[in-house]
This record gives sequence, structure tokens and C-alpha cells, in this order.
Amino acid sequence: MALIDKVPGDLDLYIGGMFTLRRREALEQAKITHVLSVLRTPLDQDLFSPFKHMVVEVDDVEDENLLEHFPATNRFIQKGLEGGGGVLVHCAMGKSRSATVVIAYLMQKHNVNPSEALSHVRQARSMCEPNDGFMKQLELYGEMQTPDDVETCPAYQRWVYQREIELSRACGQAPEADKIRFEDEHVTDENSGFELRCRKCRQKLATSQYLLSHRSPSTVDDQLTEMPSAAPSQSCAHYFLDPLSWMRTELEQGKLEGRFECPKCHTNVGKYAWQGMQCNCGEWVVPGISLSKGRIDEARKTKFDIRRPPGTSGPPPLGASQAKEYL
Repeated sequence: MALIDKVPGDLDLYIGGMFTLRRREALEQAKITHVLSVLRTPLDQDLFSPFKHMVVEVDDVEDENLLEHFPATNRFIQKGLEGGGGVLVHCAMGKSRSATVVIAYLMQKHNVNPSEALSHVRQARSMCEPNDGFMKQLELYGEMQTPDDVETCPAYQRWVYQREIELSRACGQAPEADKIRFEDEHVTDENSGFELRCRKCRQKLATSQYLLSHRSPSTVDDQLTEMPSAAPSQSCAHYFLDPLSWMRTELEQGKLEGRFECPKCHTNVGKYAWQGMQCNCGEWVVPGISLSKGRIDEARKTKFDIRRPPGTSGPPPLGASQAKEYL
């Protein structure tokens, strides 16, 4: 292994562990001007003179949020390279945290996916291997198209929300009211496939864009494929979905589980369980936010605009003029 590992290519970008900082002669030969430390440990500041130094205090654990730091670390690396010097990114061992940060930079710089960027980094340092949690964050970063501001991205906000749910679940508690993400307050899309309405009063409760898919074990065993759409299987008795604003009064009470009433006619239309709920198809969904198919009608947005009950297939039974009367 070289005294200091340079990421292949035209960039003067290097990766290593803490011991790399003690190779002063090698650092001088590489013309290192910027050092990015990605670890949580007391640091000997003498090691970082005369470099421009940035510290990201994170542990090498799967549930650590390194994703939120990618925009700042990318900017630091880019500024160092633009200044004509070399940039060293290091953690304790030069294996997981530093590799993750370098991969995030390469993804944004060269528009490559995490696996491609990791293979590239391994050409310089074969031991590089981000932990599974960091790899998932890199995949999400790619799906978000490597933005300069991750915190305003709905995908990142959903990811943070899911982390809060998992933490609350581990503690056996409902999430704090200000941590609940009501999806319709963040994402609006009128081009949804169908609406879910209270069967008794026809109150619109949700649209198909807020449904969460889940797999039936029999479907997985037989087909070895995931369900192709968010619509639940016909064998499922529930629609699982994101929290929506009309559920706020109930969900912010801090209860682990409870029931939903239609906001118009107050009919019982569903239930929830923050610790998770098992559908009758056998699949667990966490958190379990559900509407009962027996209390809900689907209003399909077809050219006839016909109300379709759950599980209905085939041609519409009514003419266009009759169908519009239903809606």
C-alpha cells in the first residue's frame, strides 16, 4: 500500500486513517492543503497545522446520520481542490466513514451510483467498505440526485421521519407530535390514480399516491417479485398509508394505537398502531396506519369517473351519465 492513498483520476483527492496524518513527508509531497476528519474522537490539533481543517463528528454505526453532512463535505472537498491543493479525507481506519464521504463527493461530481463510486475508491484503498447504513444513505442520496441541500428534499424528510418512528418504536412509545410527518402537507399531486372515500358519506379520505405497498408472503413465494403497485392485494383487508392531516387530532394524542373516524360522519374507518400492524395477508407494516377496505370505496379516475368498490375489476357496469351521479 502506498504511503498515502490517492483516489484514481485527475483529482488530488486522498483517503486514509488517523495514522496517515503522521506521515508528514507524504502529506507534503501530495501538497495536502485541506483535511476532512470524519470521526468522533478527541483530536490532537497539532496534527492539523497548517491545513484547513473540517471535522464531522459521527460514529461508525449504521443508524448514524451521515447523509445530512454530504452537502457540506462536498463543498469543503471542492473548495480545496479548486484552490490547487490536495484534500485528505480520513476517519479512524480509512474504511467506512471516510469512504462514504468520498463516495458522496464522486457521486455528485461524476454522476455515478454508489457501487461505481465504491469500486473506484477501492482502486486506491481496497479495504474501503461503508457500513450497511451508510450504503443505504448513499443510495438515497443518489435517488435524490445528490442535491446541494438535502434537508428540503421530501425523500430526506421521509427518511428522517422513518428514523424517528423506529426510535419511538424501540422505546415502546408513540412519536412526539411535532415529529409526525403528515404527507399531504408536504406532497400534493392531483394526478393520483384513484381516491379513497368513506363508504357512508362519500368524504374523500386519501388518494392512491399516499398508499404504501406491502408484499403478501404467498405472492413472494409464488412469484418472487414485489407487488407492482401501491394498491393492496385483493386478499388484504386494509389500505396502509402515510399519516394525513385529517388524522392529526387522533395521532397527536400520544397513544400507541387507536382508531380513525371519518371527519365528516364520524364512522369508524380505520385504525393505527405505531408499533406495527399485521395485515390479514400475513405482512407486517410499520407503522401501521390503515383504512378498512370494508368501510371505504375506491373512486377510480377513469374517463367515466366511476366509483369502484375495492377489488372490482373488468368494465364499468354503468353508463357515463349514470356514473357521474354516483360522484
